[in-house]
Amino acid sequence: MLRFFKTPYLIKKLFFRRIWGFSLNKKSVYLTFDDGPHPDITIWILDYLSRENIKATFFCVGENVRKYPEIFTRIIKDGHSVGNHTMHHNKASSSQKKEYLDSISQASELIKSNLFRPPYGRLPITWEESFLKDYKIIMWSWLSYDFDKNISVKTILKKAKKIKSGDILVLHDNPKITAKQKELLPKLIRELKDNNFTFETIS
Repeated sequence: MLRFFKTPYLIKKLFFRRIWGFSLNKKSVYLTFDDGPHPDITIWILDYLSRENIKATFFCVGENVRKYPEIFTRIIKDGHSVGNHTMHHNKASSSQKKEYLDSISQASELIKSNLFRPPYGRLPITWEESFLKDYKIIMWSWLSYDFDKNISVKTILKKAKKIKSGDILVLHDNPKITAKQKELLPKLIRELKDNNFTFETIS
């Protein structure tokens, strides 16, 4: 299976109304986390980011916010940004449009944000008009593949050397990858800081 850590130019060109990264005058990146919040991993990430004085953007699943409201509240209290990741982590390619939009609407009652990231990065181009009035569709320019059991932390860190200023980086606060994330995140942050990157939130 072919994996693109850096999003290909043609994909960005085709889906030009989505946000894939930012042009910056300073050496900064946008650290983002998908799928939380969850007590098994999000609390650890928040503690780590606090120690490192880093702010990030969390794309949260509505049903997880409902289950763990105190963690969601802490994300905001700690100064991080939040975005909508649907109510049930819906996959657009296996959903009816109305079902998908309803899921986003349900999540929006809990997640007050105009940022939206489609789970799995899947969103039909013909659906975009339904989103653009109310949301910025936030994609990414560097995908960590932290969720892929076949990709080692060593490989991810090697691919991280291609990260550029303005890149949107995707990691996950998903309990299924807790052990891997606890190994990866500190090493990735060290790599970025050693290369003089700072961190911004998407607002």
